[in-house]
Amino acid sequence: MTEDMLRTEPQAEVNLLANVPSNLVQSIRAFRVSDLQAEAARMEQHFLYAHCAEATTKQQVLMTIAQSFHFPKHFGKNYDALSDCLTDLPHKAGAQPGFVVVLEQIPETTKFDKEAREKLLDVFRDAADFWADKKVAFRVFYSFT
Repeated sequence: MTEDMLRTEPQAEVNLLANVPSNLVQSIRAFRVSDLQAEAARMEQHFLYAHCAEATTKQQVLMTIAQSFHFPKHFGKNYDALSDCLTDLPHKAGAQPGFVVVLEQIPETTKFDKEAREKLLDVFRDAADFWADKKVAFRVFYSFT
């Protein structure tokens, strides 16, 4: 082998989210949570993760998200409070680098039905729109149980 053959080209950083719009809410599909977390760290963005499989009601889902995302203790456990914690609080805290959010195993139960899931995702869609207006990435990936 020649010296040239032994030399390796430096590996270019792969941007896992290069083809993913900067402000969206979508199914996690082929992404792995650990890869999304690593990519958020590489891009120096906030990584927010909530594993909701144990929740069965709206209140439990919101509490799981609040605890996982370290919301203030006074969090109201309703969709308006969730919206405020995803938008106003971080915005008032100063410039934000961006967000990668994972909501894993959102329940499908009689007490948290399709309508409730859509309302939850709508709050995250509204937050994505809010951050898009501020030119801050806000990507949300979710899965259902």
